[in-house]
Amino acid sequence: MKLSDYVAERIVEAGIRHVFMITGGGAMHLNNSLGKHPRLEVLFNHHEQAAAMAAESYARVSGKCALVCVTSGPGGTNAITGVLGAWQDSIPMLVVSGQVRYDTTVRSTGIKLRQLGDQEFDITKAVESMTKYCVMVTEPSEIRYHLERAICLAQTGRPGPCWIDIPMNVQGAAIDPAKLSGHDPAEDPEEVPPVVPPGTIREIIALLGKAKRPVVMAGSAIWLAGAQPEFLKLVDLLNIPVVTAFNAHDCIPSAHPFFVGRPGTIGDRAGNFAVQNSDALLVLGCRLNIRQIGYSWKTFAREAYKIVVDIDPLELAKPTVTPDLPVLADVGEVIRLLVRELPANGLPGKGEWLEWCRQRKERYPVVLKEYWERDKLVNPYCFVEVLTEFLPEGQIIVTGDGTACVCTFQAAQVKKGQRLYSNSGCAPMGYDLPAAIGACVGSGRSRIVCLAGDGSIQMNLQELQTIVHNKLPIKIFVINNNGYHSIRQTQENFFGRPLVGCDPESGVSFPDMEKIAGAFGIPFVRCATHQDLTRTITGTLGGDGPSMCEVMVAPDQPFAPKTSSHRLPDGRIVSRPLEDLAPFLDRNEFLGNMIISPLED
Repeated sequence: MKLSDYVAERIVEAGIRHVFMITGGGAMHLNNSLGKHPRLEVLFNHHEQAAAMAAESYARVSGKCALVCVTSGPGGTNAITGVLGAWQDSIPMLVVSGQVRYDTTVRSTGIKLRQLGDQEFDITKAVESMTKYCVMVTEPSEIRYHLERAICLAQTGRPGPCWIDIPMNVQGAAIDPAKLSGHDPAEDPEEVPPVVPPGTIREIIALLGKAKRPVVMAGSAIWLAGAQPEFLKLVDLLNIPVVTAFNAHDCIPSAHPFFVGRPGTIGDRAGNFAVQNSDALLVLGCRLNIRQIGYSWKTFAREAYKIVVDIDPLELAKPTVTPDLPVLADVGEVIRLLVRELPANGLPGKGEWLEWCRQRKERYPVVLKEYWERDKLVNPYCFVEVLTEFLPEGQIIVTGDGTACVCTFQAAQVKKGQRLYSNSGCAPMGYDLPAAIGACVGSGRSRIVCLAGDGSIQMNLQELQTIVHNKLPIKIFVINNNGYHSIRQTQENFFGRPLVGCDPESGVSFPDMEKIAGAFGIPFVRCATHQDLTRTITGTLGGDGPSMCEVMVAPDQPFAPKTSSHRLPDGRIVSRPLEDLAPFLDRNEFLGNMIISPLED
């Protein structure tokens, strides 16, 4: 049996059904074997970065690992950003790359050449810091072991990408599958999370029961663990306020009676007031990154007893937030055990505290009335509010970075069963179109809503042809703020004008999206005022196949509310605590929202 045929057959046996591929000479045997396997569906992207991003998004939606197949040299290096995104967001992925013949690799010489073979590069050395397992297969007899280990590691413990590099002579080698040695999962015991002691579960319940102001923070690992339905059961039993971490707002519907906000550096006031005033915080599957806890991390939930559940011991040991009760475990298992251990009628409610949080949620909406008071251009927060009103339960919404992500994550009204996500760790421009493709394939080609910035979409614009060729029902909303709005705000806040490289006046311009859509044969409409919102949104969402709506948004609308930083005379940048978001409230009003002692200026 040819080794590349074995690779195709073995991944099918492992449950992989979808491949995202760019063909290339260095991967010709792999291309042929994967492309012709009757049980594999192969989607051909126009850039390796897009293929990796599509596979990452596919896994988020389907809960299954996809295969990325690229060629040697630039094929591998082009895929790196997508692989980094999967690594930092803990998404399973298997990459199989072609490589030149082993006897033409630098590795075979034993000397530090820059290159020997044509289009050769030792990709495993480049990706070892962003993969759970990476290997160049130099002996055909070892293919089963490496393939099985990569597939296993990608999907167990804290998920992440694995990469197998296969030289041409190995790809085409003849092997006897019966003589191949496999991988024993016991070889990687650290991938199996420890059993949660019953005493720990009872301790968590007791701590939350005794607390006066407890809060649950839901993280994106709840989805990774396949535990979102059980999480909603837990919420009903705990009877305490719930907030959602960045990229986890789809864990609970916005209208749920226990949902009180979205804390973080770019979140909402209600969520931050709840977390910062809490006396007990149960963190479920959130790694508490800087975007979540702020740059002034010592002030994060400073009077709360912090119970943090994470599958990675290193996350529990990092120097920013020290848990009072670290729980090293699969968050899904902890949720299931809590549901099992809690009384059938739940914990006694914290009615006064819950009502306090609900009042802040009602008092401090993200979309302010004055945002609607403009005749020209569209406020991005108003656009998100109207768009999400029209989206049904179960809708998948994928966003790029910048305004498309920030304003959507702040203002979206999430409904039952909806998915709303971006890549938050790497946060790359250009994620939007490839991620929408992966989500569409991973959901059985259902309708996908894709939000992209006018800057971000340029990074993988070629994937419009992938969408058109495959007749994918992706509804693309391009938020046109005439530049890189995140960078525009940063430069204005710290340096003032003139700006550098973030809009046409400072050196970066963008094409006419109507002409772009026309070139690809995609139906197009433009939304230029608030009066256009309903007509253009409903028109774009309707019909079969892809469509595009360009939303002309006001470039003077900052991200709000958000943490504010300022530069000291010595050059250091300091940030306000999370409860004190800009634009700042009247000081007396702010103090009226603080149960714990506020920090001095």
